[in-house]
Amino acid sequence: MRDTSRSPADADAPVRIVDGALIGKYPGASTTRGHVSGVTDRVDTRRRPIHPALRAALVIALLYLFLAGVRLLEGGIKGLGSDFTDALFEGVSNPVAGLFVGVLATVLVQSSSVTTATIVGLVAAGVVDVETAVPMIMGANIGTTVTNTLVSLAHMRRSNEFRLAFTAATMHDFFNVIVVAVLLPIEAATGVLASVARGISETLSGGEAGLTFESPIKGAVKWLAGLFEDAVDVVMGNDTALAVAMIVLGIGLIFLTLTFITKNMRVLVAERIERSLNAVLARSGLVGMVVGAIVTVAVQSSSITTSILIPIVASGVLAIRNAYPITLGANVGTTITALLAALGAGTVDGLTIAFVHTLFNLAGILLLYPWRITRFVPVRLAEGLAATAMERKPLALAYVAVFFLAVPILGVAILR
Repeated sequence: MRDTSRSPADADAPVRIVDGALIGKYPGASTTRGHVSGVTDRVDTRRRPIHPALRAALVIALLYLFLAGVRLLEGGIKGLGSDFTDALFEGVSNPVAGLFVGVLATVLVQSSSVTTATIVGLVAAGVVDVETAVPMIMGANIGTTVTNTLVSLAHMRRSNEFRLAFTAATMHDFFNVIVVAVLLPIEAATGVLASVARGISETLSGGEAGLTFESPIKGAVKWLAGLFEDAVDVVMGNDTALAVAMIVLGIGLIFLTLTFITKNMRVLVAERIERSLNAVLARSGLVGMVVGAIVTVAVQSSSITTSILIPIVASGVLAIRNAYPITLGANVGTTITALLAALGAGTVDGLTIAFVHTLFNLAGILLLYPWRITRFVPVRLAEGLAATAMERKPLALAYVAVFFLAVPILGVAILR
């Protein structure tokens, strides 16, 4: 190694290269990223980005694994039999209990996609009937808003930013709660959503409730799930252990694949959308809804869509009332997960509950948004809550703890 020690007299003198590192400057040499021109080349050790086409192929493969996970969950629950069914779902026939189960499950797993996909699997397996599952789907809609509410808390140190961020987050909460408060009693009394969804499912599948149909995806999913089942069967010694292992593996695949799907889709889509969002949304509320739905379908997560909005609104780049339609579109876009799960399950009842999810979110928009008097009620309620929370910051933390945890836990404990 060359001597690199320098005296004060050498302060302006060029220095040498030590183990490929440039110390000082040589006349005429210039530095660029990864090398020094005129002196030496440096190796760029940064990880190369994945090509978009390769990342898109990875997302398709992950979707395939996701469907296999739903199939394994369904098969495992069937394998455990009626005793497990009675123990797990005893007392959940109460619609309000079902609502709280949906809220709590979604809060705990931090994903309405996981909750709705699981519910579709349970309905397809015959463990839960469609009518019982409808309130659970509604509850999942409420529970999924916890993610962007938590994101908004990151702005607590800057009061004005926090007010905007907390408003953008909680307007989604208020919208979902108002819609559930109106539609859950109507559904419990009339079953209108389930009836319409069943009619659509039977028309599309050509079958009757309780029968199966040949999904173009089902065969491929069944083959992959069969490989997993055969591998687990070699290790497990009896049918009960096999069923439990299938449930664990199925839920694990659902969690894992949705995590990586959202991570990769964020890289493919979300950053580009964030740059151009405000210009597009200024046109109309309908444009905002379409954008919200498309983005959510692309990233497979309404939480990503709504969470992206929080810092944009907090910075003042996007007006709260321009962001509001995006959250409504995200509600519709997130239903694609349940529809994909239903295609993998391949039963009319599974497809029915998936369509219930879509119809519920569309009905919520039609209930509030077209009418001037009701359109921005959730926004005004959120603005009032945020103004109070800006003055009393602990109230925001209490809101999250009570609304998303304490109330659902008490509801499940009392009503089950």
